[in-house]
Amino acid sequence: MSAITGLIHFNREPINSEYIRSLMDSFKQFPADAIDIWKKDTVFLGCHAQWITPESVGEVVPYYDSERQLVIAADAIIDNRRELFNTLQVDQAQRKIMPDSQLILLAYAKWQEETPKHLIGDFAFMIWDERKQQLFGARDFSGSRTLYYFNENNHFAFSTTIKSLFSLPYITKKLNEDWLAQFIVIPTMVEAADMKATVYKDIQQIPPSHSITVLNGRITLSRYCMINVDKKLKLNSDEEYEEAFRDIFGRAVSDRIRTHGEVGSHLSGGLDSGTVVSFAANLLKKDHKQLHTYSYIPEKDFQDWTPSYYQADESPFIKETVAHVGNINDHYMSFPGKSPYTEVDDFLELMEMPYKFFENTFWLKGINEEAQSKGIKIMLNGARGNHSISWGSLNLTYCYYTTLMNKLKWISLYRELGVYCQNFNTGKKVVVPFIAKKAFPKISQWGKRKQDSPFTSMINGEFARKTNVYEELLGNGMNINDSVTNLTDYRKKYYQQLYPWNKSGVVNTKMSLRYGVWDRDPTNDLRVIQFCLALPDEQYVQDGLERSFLRRVTKNALPDKVRLNQISRGFQGGDIIHRMASNWSSFTEEIAQMFMDDRIAELINIDAFKDIIKKLSNQPHPELIIDHDFKKLTHYLILYRFIKSTP
Repeated sequence: MSAITGLIHFNREPINSEYIRSLMDSFKQFPADAIDIWKKDTVFLGCHAQWITPESVGEVVPYYDSERQLVIAADAIIDNRRELFNTLQVDQAQRKIMPDSQLILLAYAKWQEETPKHLIGDFAFMIWDERKQQLFGARDFSGSRTLYYFNENNHFAFSTTIKSLFSLPYITKKLNEDWLAQFIVIPTMVEAADMKATVYKDIQQIPPSHSITVLNGRITLSRYCMINVDKKLKLNSDEEYEEAFRDIFGRAVSDRIRTHGEVGSHLSGGLDSGTVVSFAANLLKKDHKQLHTYSYIPEKDFQDWTPSYYQADESPFIKETVAHVGNINDHYMSFPGKSPYTEVDDFLELMEMPYKFFENTFWLKGINEEAQSKGIKIMLNGARGNHSISWGSLNLTYCYYTTLMNKLKWISLYRELGVYCQNFNTGKKVVVPFIAKKAFPKISQWGKRKQDSPFTSMINGEFARKTNVYEELLGNGMNINDSVTNLTDYRKKYYQQLYPWNKSGVVNTKMSLRYGVWDRDPTNDLRVIQFCLALPDEQYVQDGLERSFLRRVTKNALPDKVRLNQISRGFQGGDIIHRMASNWSSFTEEIAQMFMDDRIAELINIDAFKDIIKKLSNQPHPELIIDHDFKKLTHYLILYRFIKSTP
């Protein structure tokens, strides 16, 4: 709910009042409901607060507890308040008015460095312990809120934003070459695998799932959360699994609509956002509030080029959900004249780092602008749903059938394949050989020549050797040439690694600061994730349906046209090249300039792009949006703009 910052001098040097002013002034670009600081001797904490929850209205942050001699600066919404109040024996009269910052402080008084293990929600906080002369802080398990820091020469500074730290005269803007190398080499949406590092050499960040302890200028980072469910949940029936999910997910949604303002939600034509919306709309109805939904749709003059199994305009499915669920004020936004190319500079300023989600920027920004104008304080989404509530894609279905074949469970396999073939209008003669190849890969690959990895590096060879980038990636648990062979193992690894989380945390934090709208994702609730990981695999792939569990859970909650749809899927961004058409010559000219820039030549293998550039003809082709080479060009163009803007 806030931008927080602080400064500690461990050499007893007084804090210059100009440093405090500079740190706090760096937040002036963001709206605020209150601005406060706390300073004593060689310690300063500051907060640029936005009131989101009912308890935060009038909240004093930083908050000083004179009895315990603790002071806290917090950017947090805590969701398990009920359990914490009971455990900490908080007086009933205080529970409705106690802000989350004070609740975290009470938790720290009881559990000290173990505190983050007991918190569920989106948070980043710092606590100065006067008795210990120690700073302690943490970032939530998925890094939903950012927290950067600098530590050198007995000066420790922290902040929600990087820009504020650069207001201090002794911190330089030197780029981190190791981070840049990882950005170039990683072919996915992940920017870097090293979650302690940032794009700047002098600035580090607290990784997701980590706490930080600073004592006498020495830093200790500790991982407090490792998601690992070893035991599968065993209930008596499908209905019991479904009801247990409804209880847990309903609680996750209920906790996330806690606000004194209006509640909004992203809504596509799919299962994840539809499930979030159906739960939220019904819960809000009990409080006599309406849910506002926001959906991105293509421009009116866009000619849909996508195959029939894609849905570039999801509004028919969205309207089915809206009509079925009820209590929804729906908004369909096409942002005429907007394109991701014209938003690059503004988004770089917002993100404070290069980014890779090029095609989504203009509508993410536009929806937040519209939501702000309507008094929205909480914006729900289902971004993590693919890995939690709607796990069970077609690939997992095949993997499950493969397991049945390997275990010689012929009756179960025959029954499942029968329903699957009926659903997809195909025959066992088509499906069984495919399953057999997956079940017995050594036999199916016998005599075949091993194929090379599809990934071709675009990094300058000398720069790769200088930064030791491939070894660094492996050291951080990432092998860019790994293929996914076991989806269950992939899912476990996804939740144990830290690098998949950072992108969403950065954009959500920075966007919320700019617009005063806090993105909240019930599908990313720790309780929901642990439940979904504990579900037996067969719950996800029953009755020949991919994502079977969520389809069963949402029976009556979502319209069958959406709930049972396995024929088409949404394709956000299908009109991106159409939107860029008026700027296409500027785009191609800038690409040409980029490859003539010596700074880029030192980082990227220019020769590898000669054939790629030929694709950018004078006439833009709409299918370029799904071309991997085009995506690489946009990533490197963003990197180029960032480097040009950095002194």
